[in-house]
Amino acid sequence: MARLSDDVLAALPLLIWAYLLVARGGFWRVSGHLPPPVPAGAVARTVVAVVPARNEAAVIGDAVESLLRQQFHGSIHLVVVDDGSSDDTAGAAAAAAARLGESPRLTLIEGTLLPAGWTGKLWAMAQGVAAAAEHRPDYLLFTDADIHHDPDSLAGLLANAEASGRDLLSYMVRLPTTTFAEKCLIPAFVFFFFMLYPPAWIASPRSRTAGAAGGCMLIRPEALARIGGLRAIRSEIIDDCALAAAVKAAGGSLWLGLTRGARSIRPYGSFAEIGRMISRTAFNQLHHSYALLGLTLAGLLLAYALPPALLLTGRPLEAALGAASWALMSLAYRPMVRFYGLPGLSCLGLPAIAVFYALATLHSAIEYRRGRGGRWKDRVQDLRA
Repeated sequence: MARLSDDVLAALPLLIWAYLLVARGGFWRVSGHLPPPVPAGAVARTVVAVVPARNEAAVIGDAVESLLRQQFHGSIHLVVVDDGSSDDTAGAAAAAAARLGESPRLTLIEGTLLPAGWTGKLWAMAQGVAAAAEHRPDYLLFTDADIHHDPDSLAGLLANAEASGRDLLSYMVRLPTTTFAEKCLIPAFVFFFFMLYPPAWIASPRSRTAGAAGGCMLIRPEALARIGGLRAIRSEIIDDCALAAAVKAAGGSLWLGLTRGARSIRPYGSFAEIGRMISRTAFNQLHHSYALLGLTLAGLLLAYALPPALLLTGRPLEAALGAASWALMSLAYRPMVRFYGLPGLSCLGLPAIAVFYALATLHSAIEYRRGRGGRWKDRVQDLRA
């Protein structure tokens, strides 16, 4: 009886990966998440890019220049909201626009004190939206201060929006894979995100799944107004997915995809830095539920860590089941690894990577318990009620 139970347990990871490959919206098919080609003859549109920035002097100049260099049929204006920076973020943004002779296309706002009930980023974005209104934009582009946009990046988003009638579109920008830690962990971050939020389900009106990637989001102002503006999600830590959920619940249409035309220039030099990035929102994602935390950790260990462990049992059936499960997870992960230009065999490291993410999730719960949840830019934003 015990042997039968062991065999059933050994078979569970294989069943999980068979489901994920076949019935999870094809989340792992990278080619299906790339943007469609840009058609000719686009209608002229006015875009205002809202860039919330706090202590971003090292990177915001690149972001501002790349936005001002966008090539599309229409016009773009930038609103940079300096959210209480202690460095010269505003000066770096102004200098970048001046270098291109485009200072009139940049509005700099000194953010006001953070009101109760708001997270810092959303309050900065809300001030940017208010300033953008005078330009009567057809679209708002919410983008982070560490994102470099290739000249045709915005054109692709606009073409997709116009052709499909989407209300909120977002790119999962290409994250850096320069350091050893980035090579090990960053492709898995995107892989896990798409597993949680399959782009096909996000785009489908028949599915309740809603998600977005906050580094680069294009939204119609009327869709934002329909949900009551950013005030409707003012206390959310995972603001991008909260915005997507609100837009979809109000009848809006969403799209999320990958891109090679926009990338983050913020480096993550160590495993600890990436761990903190994961930990910042992980327990909030679980709705601060210790029951969900337990299930999540158990699920990660079962689906990812158990298959290679089964190879060490010395039992042929269990070893075969473990090998098959490991092969399926590697098959699912390989397209993302290749998208990031890493060797195909890197996909075999997913079990160890998943254990790291499990530990970061546990750390997130511990930090929340200690009253230090959601720490970002010297702010603790995820506190127990």
